[in-house]
Amino acid sequence: MNNPNDLHATWHGRLNIRWRANMQMSMARLMRHLGRDRFRRDDFAITHLPLGVAGLDSAFYGYRIVHITDIHYGHWVTQERLEGIVALINEQKPDLVVNTGDFISYVLDEVAPEMVQALQKIDAPDGSLAVMGNHDHWMGANRVRPVLREAGLTLLDNDVYPVRRGEAVLYVAGVDNVTVGADDLTAVLTKLPNDGPALILAHEPDFADEAAATQRFFLQLSGHSHGSQIILPRIGPLLRGHHFKKYPAGRYQVGDMALYTSHGVGTHTFRLRINCPPEIVVVTLHPA
Repeated sequence: MNNPNDLHATWHGRLNIRWRANMQMSMARLMRHLGRDRFRRDDFAITHLPLGVAGLDSAFYGYRIVHITDIHYGHWVTQERLEGIVALINEQKPDLVVNTGDFISYVLDEVAPEMVQALQKIDAPDGSLAVMGNHDHWMGANRVRPVLREAGLTLLDNDVYPVRRGEAVLYVAGVDNVTVGADDLTAVLTKLPNDGPALILAHEPDFADEAAATQRFFLQLSGHSHGSQIILPRIGPLLRGHHFKKYPAGRYQVGDMALYTSHGVGTHTFRLRINCPPEIVVVTLHPA
């Protein structure tokens, strides 16, 4: 016999998701009516992150990685806005584009075709790589993954992707979502060769302590925090939460590994941003 408490929790969870989905669609309609969903180039910060990498082969000198995260499509971010973001990405002339998750918030089927159409326009010779965010898992990982693959993304679910330039290799690793307990760094390290420069994608920035402890990665790229959305003078990021208490926004040095926590390009609970514009990060690799 089912536990009444379990039945109540399941019913409450479904009701909560349904309420959030209805609220999201209502707010999206309101924003369209007010014109607040429009893409405005000046809304976005393009952050350049030059990075010296020990042992980098000359084939990768000047290699450009564009990082975006936390699209939260359908929640403030519409097809027009996402296509504008993609245009900004393409203007950076990336060799590779990486995305660290939370593609959606509380709806999928209603917005998937539009999101796929926009993401398919990303133009990068070495493609688009991604890891999943907590919202993607909450929506149902088995539902979200096929949508992202249709959009042309290669998912790194505790996996490693080699980028090759002749005999030279740059490794891009990715851990699945930490919040839901899907991360498996041991599996990543098993697949990652012992030598050669490697960076890691992780939705949650505080995972950096674990990644840095391996002494195998020169860089971690993350999102999740939306940069705190509010950054105050002399105080810094105001809002900190689960898995972004230590590293909520910007660049950090964690042991021998650099970490960059992006503001992301979308929001979900509230749209307000103060001194924390939506952000596209351009990482350019150089020899150390």
